[in-house]
Amino acid sequence: MRTDTPKTILLKDYQPPKYKVADVHLDIRIFAGKTLVTATTRFTKNHDGAEPLVLNGERLKLVSVAINGAATTNYTVDDKTLTIPHPGNEFTTVIETEICPEENTALEGLYMSGGNYCTQCEAEGFRTITYFPDRPDVMTIFTTRVEGDKKTCPVLLSNGNLIEDGDCGDGRHYAIWHDPFPKPCYLFALVAGDLVHIRDSFTTMSGRIVDLRIYVRAGDENQCDWAMESLKRSMEWDEKTYGREYQLDRFNIVAVSDFNMGAMENTSLNIFNTALVLARPETATDMDFERVEGVIAHEYFHNWTGNRVTCRDWFQLSLKEGLTVFRDQEFTADMNSRGVKRIDDVVRLRNMQFPEDAGPMAHPIRPDNYIEINNFYTLTVYEKGAEVIRMQHTLLGDDKYRKATDLYFDRYDGMAVTCDDFLQCMQDSSGVDLSQFKLWYSQAGTPEVTAEGHYDAAAKTYHLTLSQTVPPTPGQPDKKPMHIPVMVGLVGPNGHDLDVTPPPSVIPAKAGIHTNQTMDSGLRRNDEKGVSYLLELKDSKQTFTFKNVAVKPVPSILRGFSAPVKLHTNLSDDDYRFLMVHDSDGFNRWESGQILALRMMGRMIDTVESGGAAVTDPAFIDSYGLMLDQANASNADRALMARALSLPDLAIIAQQRKIVDPDTIFTVRRRVLHDLAARYRDQIQAIYDSCNTPTTYSNDAESAGRRALKNVCLRLLMNGPNPPVSLARQQYESANNMTDRVAALSVLAETDGADRDAVFADFFKRFEQYPLVIDKWFSLQASAPIPSTLDRIATLKDHPAFSLLNPNRVRSLFAAFAMNNPVCFHAKDGRGYDILTNAIIALNTKNPQIAARLLGPLREWRRYTPDRQAKMKAALERILAQENLSPDVFEIVSKTLK
Repeated sequence: MRTDTPKTILLKDYQPPKYKVADVHLDIRIFAGKTLVTATTRFTKNHDGAEPLVLNGERLKLVSVAINGAATTNYTVDDKTLTIPHPGNEFTTVIETEICPEENTALEGLYMSGGNYCTQCEAEGFRTITYFPDRPDVMTIFTTRVEGDKKTCPVLLSNGNLIEDGDCGDGRHYAIWHDPFPKPCYLFALVAGDLVHIRDSFTTMSGRIVDLRIYVRAGDENQCDWAMESLKRSMEWDEKTYGREYQLDRFNIVAVSDFNMGAMENTSLNIFNTALVLARPETATDMDFERVEGVIAHEYFHNWTGNRVTCRDWFQLSLKEGLTVFRDQEFTADMNSRGVKRIDDVVRLRNMQFPEDAGPMAHPIRPDNYIEINNFYTLTVYEKGAEVIRMQHTLLGDDKYRKATDLYFDRYDGMAVTCDDFLQCMQDSSGVDLSQFKLWYSQAGTPEVTAEGHYDAAAKTYHLTLSQTVPPTPGQPDKKPMHIPVMVGLVGPNGHDLDVTPPPSVIPAKAGIHTNQTMDSGLRRNDEKGVSYLLELKDSKQTFTFKNVAVKPVPSILRGFSAPVKLHTNLSDDDYRFLMVHDSDGFNRWESGQILALRMMGRMIDTVESGGAAVTDPAFIDSYGLMLDQANASNADRALMARALSLPDLAIIAQQRKIVDPDTIFTVRRRVLHDLAARYRDQIQAIYDSCNTPTTYSNDAESAGRRALKNVCLRLLMNGPNPPVSLARQQYESANNMTDRVAALSVLAETDGADRDAVFADFFKRFEQYPLVIDKWFSLQASAPIPSTLDRIATLKDHPAFSLLNPNRVRSLFAAFAMNNPVCFHAKDGRGYDILTNAIIALNTKNPQIAARLLGPLREWRRYTPDRQAKMKAALERILAQENLSPDVFEIVSKTLK
């Protein structure tokens, strides 16, 4: 057990840096077993009075210190800092340190991955390379000389432009890189190793030619074309949408196999997890392709939203991450189906961020305190942060939003700023008052909005009353009303949106308004058929009155999921069935079906928990048949229909329950799937067959949608009477792409028998040389909700292909098990909790970041049945009692147990 309590860092305690850094020259010489780092840094005082220079440094061997060219011993050093008393107003330090990247299992700072050296400095990894003021508001110009062995490190990369390279003698060589744009040290990057690359170029809007390269281990270069195409599309999109041009000569991407995160936006040298670069049809699914495209874009977009303009302090993390997630979401929506992308993003938000908002680690998108900053790279900061930017875009509209971002970049280029600075640009440029909206940055929790409508036939008016509450969260028992944009349409009996006289602040639509264009009045048109009205909910309760409403409408509320809230309405099941068919907003058509399913399954769970039998509502089965008819139409949006035909995930169903019993939820959901497949087996098979036409693989949206719908149908059939195991196996064996192969493998994983064993053995043998594919092999087995999974986990963790030191492999087994398999993870005997607890304890000293992230499924322990609560609490207490508990793990466990 820890004998010391880690220090809590508070936003209110922020102080500007005592010293600024004019520039830094790094000389990094890599040898087997040790790396020597010489940092020559020019400082200027940034305060009145005589303050010591305090530099951050951890796990460093200090060799020497010099000030203004003279060696000195006038300093003190401990395990966290190096302090030089009163060094002067302007001075230069030369600090030599020695590090050992080969022994760095935490994968922070400079470490070795697959025989290659690479860095990860966000958030506080640079301090493990050399002594430096390791904070994001210290921005400076970096020049880096990298030296290494020609045979083991033929490639030497760092930030910026390559200005010199050459031979050192003795079989060694060097390269010098210079980044002319100031940046904080968390954006420093270095890669040295034996890599190959593919190469392309991009001509910017001003006519400059940028050299583009993607570096990978030999043999992986044939999996990089999609990443390169995604990069070029990202560069073009950012120029057209935000006016942002890349201004260096080189842009390098390096893919490494050992990486705690997905990717890192280091200036001009993005370092990626291989999972988010390598993609070809034989080894990557359609989802993998989209993730590669989105994350390539995300890291590139950081060039401006995070690098050129960065965070003043780590409390402002959403300033760069929320904004950049919104940018990558919009990019993907423009590249693919906008409606489907919105659905997928909201599903992710609800599955993962809403529980975070309701748990012991709930925090605003701008937290006010932390113990370990790595714990705040959360879905709240990223995904909810993106929703907060999206709401600003909605409130301002395309044109005003673009002018506001232009102002932001012009005003703050080369600076480290705050969320308040961004919000001020939104206000200054548009004139829109966002003073109340600012609460989204400081209040935690998911707001709940209740909508009640009333039609007055005599007066031909429709009154929509909206009310809001924000639930209490740790440290914030009482909340103020939020500024919530609520997009609403009124659908008439004929299925068309009504064009009515809206409340005084809104003017009727004009034809031809673009999907994302907001008129000054606040009116938005979703598509050519629909008319929507932007209502701004600011009080605890407001009533909006629409006039000249000739017939009673069905309101379509929160179109496009215009705010990250939980919506409650007084709409009937019949109303939702109507919207499911007629709503002009694709998101709300999907949402209506999801609400119907959740309502029905909620009633079924209540019945089971009261001792009754689960019976699927015939009316729901009938409604599902209407969706199957739509899916079978020749003009169907198959990607959208694949989502519409999928029932809510177990995690979403669990969020509707005060006390969660995973077994009951799983049983009820499986019952519904069984009954749907039994009733519509022939129709489902027909849709499957129509989508299963043999074709050459294509990665276009239409083809991906066809595969998605086909594989939803396969899963439905496998959940029905007499599961067609032979059909699944046939699909596995005949597949010409990983999407179809994995879909067949995933349904076979949920069976026990010879077919399952045969395909898993074949899959491993077929793809043994592809680590990312073997990650899928582990994940599919760990995610299977069958009793044998618990025993299988014990075998898999001892498999020769498993390594506790590789984050991808750890996530593929333990995270997939705990996060994707609630039935087995929450097994009543507690074995699932023991499996995860043992993994966290083993990782605590090896890789604290990954250990802390595995704690997620235990954080909601109070929501489960009493027997499970007791076992989960005991697991957390066992972790807390460990010797040498890392700050990463300590913070989450201690807060979870409070």
